[in-house]
Amino acid sequence: MRIDVMTLFPDFIAQAAAVGVVGRAQERGLLSLHGWNPRDYATGGYRRVDDRPFGGGPGMVMLLEPLRACLEAVRAADPVPAPVIYMSPQGAPLTQKKVRELAALPRMILLCGRYEGVDERFLEAEVDEELSIGDYVLSGGELAAAVVIDAVGRLQEGALNDAESAIQDSFEGDGLLDCPHYTQPSSHPLGDVPAVLRSGDHAAIARWRRQQALGRTWLRRPDLLDEAGLSKADRLLLEAYRAALAGRDGAG
Repeated sequence: MRIDVMTLFPDFIAQAAAVGVVGRAQERGLLSLHGWNPRDYATGGYRRVDDRPFGGGPGMVMLLEPLRACLEAVRAADPVPAPVIYMSPQGAPLTQKKVRELAALPRMILLCGRYEGVDERFLEAEVDEELSIGDYVLSGGELAAAVVIDAVGRLQEGALNDAESAIQDSFEGDGLLDCPHYTQPSSHPLGDVPAVLRSGDHAAIARWRRQQALGRTWLRRPDLLDEAGLSKADRLLLEAYRAALAGRDGAG
């Protein structure tokens, strides 16, 4: 997959994507990342990329002409068509479902805004969609773009050493949160590893993990839990989880 990023800080994007799973994906040739600075396509002695907004007000707005010239160069660099995605707090929320859709594309172009934003005419003419990573405002779109690159990059086939890791992630499959995980030592002053995980009984372990995922989702993100759509077995597991939790609370 190829990802082109239009940003005033291409070095930040490159550094953020150089480590961990996404870094390995690039080393393995699974992901190709390219940064493009609109300032390189600005004209005039100061190579300005922003100006004051019409109508007054604080801040600056990114000029459309450097962005248009930059985007033209991005498209000319590779013939593969690619959607232009603007990282914006006004965009649709980024979800794991959306990440999977993006990960299946051969190429995409991410646009990172700065200042008060981007000239609306450029957005209307060139941007295919806007994405948000949350209901808050950042100094620019670079951090949001890095999030998208990481989420999409790790889903490229061969990026993870164990493909099962992605399948078991939170929000994957049925949309539940992940279950708790433990490793050595099995006993510690902070607590012991649940006996079922040390039992070797794979069916019991699977039931425990499913129950924990159901219970954790019910506790932390009930909006994700459609109880009406749960199987009979899932409902029984969740009822047992609630009963055990109520018992502990009562005992405390």
